[in-house]
Amino acid sequence: MEKVQGEMEIERWERSEEISDAEKKVIQETWSRVYANCEDVGVSILIRFFVNFPSAKQYFSQFKHMDDTLEMERSLQLRKHAQRVMGAINSVVENLNDPEKVSSVLALVGKAHALKHKVEPIYFKKLTGVMLEVIAEAYGNDFTPEAHGAWTKMRTLIYTHVTAAYKEAGWVSYPSATL
Repeated sequence: MEKVQGEMEIERWERSEEISDAEKKVIQETWSRVYANCEDVGVSILIRFFVNFPSAKQYFSQFKHMDDTLEMERSLQLRKHAQRVMGAINSVVENLNDPEKVSSVLALVGKAHALKHKVEPIYFKKLTGVMLEVIAEAYGNDFTPEAHGAWTKMRTLIYTHVTAAYKEAGWVSYPSATL
């Protein structure tokens, strides 16, 4: 288990590498297959996230006491949140060639989670890691080393923009939490 200090962690995560045009294409092609099963993939991502990092459930009053994965899978609130998560990622993927739109989408996500939901930003790093795991397992044939590299840059892009929004929102970290 990792101890979270509540601050922006690992300096390299704060620097987003440029995603090349070829990598953008790989991300968009991979995502088109993933997004065709948007709800199921999104639910799988959230369930694995909550199983691997149960402390993340503290931010969700509707399902924070759920431990059974079948109960989570059937939860309408979890399904709706999965759709929102997948929708936000879809907006980013669709707009990879428009950096201002990407920044705008992720700034909204970051500010809402910083100010309204008071979610520690480290959870975005954890969630995007789980997202890559689930996609790689479910779409292994499409998730080549090239795709994995592109998606790793995408993960960093998401985390970088979200944490920038936290900083802009004047995020003050809370006492450390255990993940």
